[in-house]
Parts: sequence; C-alpha cells; structure tokens
Amino acid sequence: MTSNTGKSTSESAPRALRADAQRNIDTLLQTALAVFDSSGVDAPVREIAERAGVGVGTIYRHFPRRADLIVAALRSEVDACANGAAELAAKLGGGEALVEWVERYVAFVTTRRGLAGALTSTDPALEGLPAYFLDRLRPAVQSLLDGATAAGEIRKGIKPDELLCAVGALCAPLDCPHPPEARRLVALFLDGLRYGVVPRAARSKTK
Repeated sequence: MTSNTGKSTSESAPRALRADAQRNIDTLLQTALAVFDSSGVDAPVREIAERAGVGVGTIYRHFPRRADLIVAALRSEVDACANGAAELAAKLGGGEALVEWVERYVAFVTTRRGLAGALTSTDPALEGLPAYFLDRLRPAVQSLLDGATAAGEIRKGIKPDELLCAVGALCAPLDCPHPPEARRLVALFLDGLRYGVVPRAARSKTK
C-alpha cells in the first residue's frame, strides 16, 4: 500500500519498538544512570557498555551523541518522578501522598547529582532539559498540592515551583563542618507548609 507521496505507508509511518527492544533501552538507561552516579556524566561510554553487557556500537546506535544518552536518562528519571505523583494520589490521602512524593523527589535530587547538574549546563545539546523538567513536574506537583490543600493538610497558595526549588535548595551540599541531613531539613520545610492549617476534622466540628 502506498501513500500519495509515492512511499509505502510502512516506510512513512514510524515503527514502534518491540517490547524486548524497549526493555533493552530501559536497562541501558538505568545502567547509564548508575554509572553517572558513581563516575559523573563524563564517564566513558565504554564503561557504560561494559556494565550493561553490550558493545559500544549498541549505545551509539540508539544514542549517537553522549548528550543524547544524558538527555534520555534524565528524562526517564523525570518521567518516573512525575508518574509517581498520580500513583501515590490514587492510593494515599492528600497530605500523605504529597509527603511520600517529596521523599522520592529528595532521593532523585540527592542521588542524581551529576544529572541534576545537566539542568544548568550551558551545553546547547542539553538546553531543553530545564523546560522538560518543569513541564513534566509542575502539573504533577500541582495535583499533589491541590489534594493536600483540599484535605486541609497544608496551607493554600503554595506554587509547584516554590516546592520544587525549595526542596532542591535544601538538598544541595552545605559548606559547613556538620551539615544537617537533607531529609530533616525537608521535613522542617513540610512542617512550615502545615503551619496555621486547621485540620478538616476540626473544621467540621465547629460547624
């Protein structure tokens, strides 16, 4: 069957990856993330290939440039982080879902330091990462904030960017002799979001 351009529809339509091929790419991205964690984003591609048990050519076939691999790896983590918001909201209460998600975000920020640095990179090949990061996480965080606010767990008016930036800043390495644990600082921040809120149960008793 051909289209009016003279090309067959099988040639013009993008082909979806087979399930096993997609699994191989997912495994490769997870391996790259592990290598980036231990050796930084400048780690040799050969190190990633060896740990993944594939040839260097396999990596370059999927990711022609190192930047392509970095972008794909970071996007996979951002996607997982964003998708986790809906999963948590579906099984937990509003405030609990927000707290659990923030825990996951803290793990992302503190574990993926090399990749997080790519968000502020001046490399033109990585310039789309900050926008992707915010485009994916903003709506996810907004839904969690809405749920927690509706449940009377946190104060109103908190913006997604405020939460993302505040938690990221609290997780940044501190230049002091005995820096506090990032999760403790974030817990104090979350307590601040709850300050002055009258629990929904208490509000119902006053009616």
